Amino acid sequence: MPYRTLKLETKEPLARIRLARSDVGNPIDMPFLRELDDACASINDNADVRVVLLAAEGEVFSTGWAAGEPMTVQRSDAAPFACLESMGQPVICALNGNATGAGLELALASDVRLAAEGARFSLPETAQGQIPTAGGTQRLPRLVGRGEALRMILLGDELDVAEALRIGLVSAIHPHHNLLGEAEALALRMAARGPLALRYAKEAVRRGLEQALDQALRYETDLTVILQTTEDRAEGVRAFLEKRAPEFNGR
Repeated sequence: MPYRTLKLETKEPLARIRLARSDVGNPIDMPFLRELDDACASINDNADVRVVLLAAEGEVFSTGWAAGEPMTVQRSDAAPFACLESMGQPVICALNGNATGAGLELALASDVRLAAEGARFSLPETAQGQIPTAGGTQRLPRLVGRGEALRMILLGDELDVAEALRIGLVSAIHPHHNLLGEAEALALRMAARGPLALRYAKEAVRRGLEQALDQALRYETDLTVILQTTEDRAEGVRAFLEKRAPEFNGR
């Protein structure tokens, strides 16, 4: 389908999703959520895509909800940004600038976040008599811990990028002009790993966080056993013994 709110580019082994309304701050609204769901489904069905890169045009990543949108989303069946979280491929988010409210919650649904120097992040909803409505109260504490998440959510204050790095909200900081290049380099490094191993590792972490530790450990073992039967696992062993780079085929 043609997209109006985002751009999708697929050039194996990467897929790139870019928020494309920089003139109005790359807002989050129902048209964007529908197009994001469609883009994610398209990528998830493409076995040649191994890693997804999420970015935004302009100087701001996203100003958050468009006016009037949160209540509309609350009435919908699908949780916002669940398509990113459940996608088989790892998702790297390049935060080129400020991410506010739902804009930050979009980034939280990604697997790895890199940020540009000068970027700032906030969940300001409590100052408006509301709470985050797109997963912020759940994904943020799982990422940075209960105390840091509550500090951000209850106060609604902005975090600068250095503080975001300190608490683990982002993994690295890069100059603005280098951010996309660094994110792509990281994505390509990741894509060189076994594609089935990437999918299973992401699945093990995602599902494991929802389970008791003993259940999660059994799930990890189950996925490991499945991987032992794949062609990629055999290729990984051969490449190690032959001291060469593996050539994975995703089977």
